[in-house]
Amino acid sequence: MNQQNFKLVRALSAAATAAIAFASISHAQTAPPAAPATAMPAMTKADMPKGMMGSDGMKQSMMTGMDNMQKMQMTGDTDKDFAMMMKMHHQQAVDMAQMELKDGKSPAMKKMATQIISAQKKEIAMFDKWLAKAN
Repeated sequence: MNQQNFKLVRALSAAATAAIAFASISHAQTAPPAAPATAMPAMTKADMPKGMMGSDGMKQSMMTGMDNMQKMQMTGDTDKDFAMMMKMHHQQAVDMAQMELKDGKSPAMKKMATQIISAQKKEIAMFDKWLAKAN
């Protein structure tokens, strides 16, 4: 292959690669959001797969909680939606902190987990109280 043909092939390859990259980015930016499902509660201990603990359990808890929040049907009432999503978010923190207490080794992290559980449970109770009055 001569030098001129080599340059042409290289230029065409670069153009094709750029076109594919642009199409991928364009598609990712214009893809419609997933349709919301019905409201989902925060993950409970019963939702955790048996034997799931420590780091794996925390990751599973986070992923399940995020999935539940994404599936939550929005009401259109910003206050209610905020309260419901924050309640779920706080429950994830409680679940993760409980796993830290069970499987963690660091006294500093266990102390922080205990503080998180206390604070988040209080805030969950406040969200519950507000939501009960809002219905």
